[in-house]
Amino acid sequence: MSDELWRKGAGELAGMIGSGAVSSVEVVEAHLARIEAVNPALNAVVVVLADQALEAAKLADQRTAAGNGDLGPLHGVPVTIKENIDVAGTATTNGVPALAEAVAPVDAPVVERLRAAGAIVIGRTNLPDMALRISTDSSLRGLTRNPWHADRTAGGSSGGEASALASGMSPLGAGNDIGGSLRNPAHCCGVSSIKPTPGRVPHATVIAPEDGPLSFQMMMVNGPMARDLGDVRMALEIMSGPDRRDPECLPVPLSYPDSGRPVRVALLAEPPGGSTDAGIADVVRQAGAHLAAAGYEVEEVTPPEYETAVDLWRDFLFTEIRTLQPLLEQVMGADGKGFLTGVLRDHPRLDVDAYVQMFVRRRQVARRWAEFLEDYPVVLTPVWAQPAFPHGWDVASDEQADAAIELLRPVMPANLLGLPSAATPGGLADGMPVGVQCMAAPFREDRALDAAAAIQAAVGALTPVDPFVNG
Repeated sequence: MSDELWRKGAGELAGMIGSGAVSSVEVVEAHLARIEAVNPALNAVVVVLADQALEAAKLADQRTAAGNGDLGPLHGVPVTIKENIDVAGTATTNGVPALAEAVAPVDAPVVERLRAAGAIVIGRTNLPDMALRISTDSSLRGLTRNPWHADRTAGGSSGGEASALASGMSPLGAGNDIGGSLRNPAHCCGVSSIKPTPGRVPHATVIAPEDGPLSFQMMMVNGPMARDLGDVRMALEIMSGPDRRDPECLPVPLSYPDSGRPVRVALLAEPPGGSTDAGIADVVRQAGAHLAAAGYEVEEVTPPEYETAVDLWRDFLFTEIRTLQPLLEQVMGADGKGFLTGVLRDHPRLDVDAYVQMFVRRRQVARRWAEFLEDYPVVLTPVWAQPAFPHGWDVASDEQADAAIELLRPVMPANLLGLPSAATPGGLADGMPVGVQCMAAPFREDRALDAAAAIQAAVGALTPVDPFVNG
């Protein structure tokens, strides 16, 4: 039994622990053994909290045996946390040597809530320097590999989390997303995630700088990752709601009454603004066919001002990163700095007048998308327009850094416009997983998750896998 526990999802494990079918200690030990077996090849979990996790598991089992109260929905279940989210007693390193000793005295709100639901933090997962690259290679922790292929990126910036999930080291994790960082690695590694609406899940850190620039305040969100969308939905519910440390987090419902009418879906298999791999476009169209078979009304149509939304995301984020670049370069490694130099070189910092006008245009585009989402409540696109690339490809030249941003374009509108976006595997192309995403109107995570779940039901689970299934 213990040899198979690492294959199971978080909700299933919680049910087994709660019923007494297995103990939390058995579950934690199974995942620690899986980490020992496969993490040396992948370098996804960069800190293993074995002693703490086993002690917490023993306490969880004592509570189960006592039968003296309701058990949380994640009672006794191990989870992993990206290393830019505070976990008390461990360093919030952001992947750089300068923060290797930046130990947080308290948990971030999402970790606090996972623990309150019964979860046990078993390890910290890798990310690129300052989470500012879409491939996970840290100057502090090193390179994370994709369990599907040793030579392909695991994605980023939550690449350690996705690699750990896809290989069975963890059933559930927490990451964050300002430019696809929850969805990019889901695409590369064949797992699921959701980028929530800003204001749904609280964000706070005690590691300086506690408050980031405006682009981070408006576009960066924390969220869950898992192999199964049912676990993603459960974790989102646990993570959501106001917290005194985040003044912009809101008490918003997670579901709304069903109109009873078929939901219309805008299918965008080849997003404008660049090229799309034919195999990926085929997978997205097949995902649309799965939605149609599930009762959705699917139509190939492009949302308004799509390329404008992509350009505005770049203008907003890159202007502020340019402002921070001197500070970032003091702590980032050579590859991280090289990637920033490559992507910023053709994107000058906006002056004040252009910056103000950028926000005017953002509002105009958001209004047009709001109207579009009334007609098409779900927008189905690829996560990336290209498959997972070889390690180092994105930093080999300035031109390839630009190409990395181009393949990333499908994720940008959701960040710019504050839309929830659920990612899930749509299938395989050339032996590698292909992620599709379902975007919806702000705070309609339920619509995004429902559509993604219909795709998942048709496709089936692609993970966990043993490294390296494709070489």
